[in-house]
Amino acid sequence: MAIDRTRRPSDPRQAAEAAFRAVTRKTPEAAPAAAAAPKAALVPGVRETVSLRIDKAVLEHFQQDGPGWQDRINAALKAAAGL
Repeated sequence: MAIDRTRRPSDPRQAAEAAFRAVTRKTPEAAPAAAAAPKAALVPGVRETVSLRIDKAVLEHFQQDGPGWQDRINAALKAAAGL
């Protein structure tokens, strides 16, 4: 009996799926250096986006003077914290 060399030794779909999984698999990354640094080493003045739930009356108070209300809330929080 002759050997049929026209057949592929593996399933091309399985090979493609394996290649796709290898490329898209998330690998664990090392912790960022900034996260491991002590708080004193953080850059001053850098802001961070957060979600904060405050009373509607407080929000309206800071928004009544127009744009810049987020800066005014930040200044009030810094003053309240003694910073």
